[in-house]
Amino acid sequence: MPEVFQYSFMLRALVAGLVVGLVAPLIGTFLVLRRFAFFADTLAHTALLGVALGVLMNVLPSLAALVVCTLAAIAVEQLRVRRRLPSDAMLALFLSGSLALALVVISIARGFNVNILSYLFGSITTVQDADLWVTLVLGGLALLLVLALNKELLYISFDEESARVSGLPVSSINLITVVIAAATVALAMKIVGTLLVGALMVIPVLAAFQVARSFKSAMVLAVTFSLVSVVAGLVSSFYLNIVAGGAIVLVALLIFGGSFAFHRR
Repeated sequence: MPEVFQYSFMLRALVAGLVVGLVAPLIGTFLVLRRFAFFADTLAHTALLGVALGVLMNVLPSLAALVVCTLAAIAVEQLRVRRRLPSDAMLALFLSGSLALALVVISIARGFNVNILSYLFGSITTVQDADLWVTLVLGGLALLLVLALNKELLYISFDEESARVSGLPVSSINLITVVIAAATVALAMKIVGTLLVGALMVIPVLAAFQVARSFKSAMVLAVTFSLVSVVAGLVSSFYLNIVAGGAIVLVALLIFGGSFAFHRR
């Protein structure tokens, strides 16, 4: 076994990272197809509000982030369906509002501390056994739901009105989709941080779309690129003593650059 994975905290980070790296691009694929990629960043900032509330109320921050993210995702989906606001304006409203509330709550909780910063930028050393089990359970459930609803999600992503006319329970499937996205964001906080979690859901997908020749191959490539980014980023963060979240996203950007250059050729 390589030296980097002889430490228990690195093994926990690797397992959690692989689960997140598997689920994030799968749900991210459908967000990108819907031109809803900014949704991931909105949920990430909402997750920060959940972490702040968790710290303030002495509740497990990951659990608080999951609850707040899920409620925000459902609210965004309801507003999108009712078309009360344009999608980009609605997401910007939730993003800026949740960030402002998070800052207020953090100030009430006597400012930034190590715990908050670890959720902002990710910290592989803070992944505990409890976090790992939650990640495995929720990640496995999200993976099963995405695989089970794969055809329906694809149909809805390309033509929601046609899917609704054909009899698919579009509203229910859309709610399941945004809840899975919220759970993915909450799971990924410890690995890449709330500020970068959206990138892990979107960048590998964009890289895959540059070189894939079918939707199925795009999903396989997106997952592959994501897993490579997670492993290479974790190893780089260990040996170079840099933030894991930043390293993971930088590797993903390098892969995107390579796929973009290949596509142009």
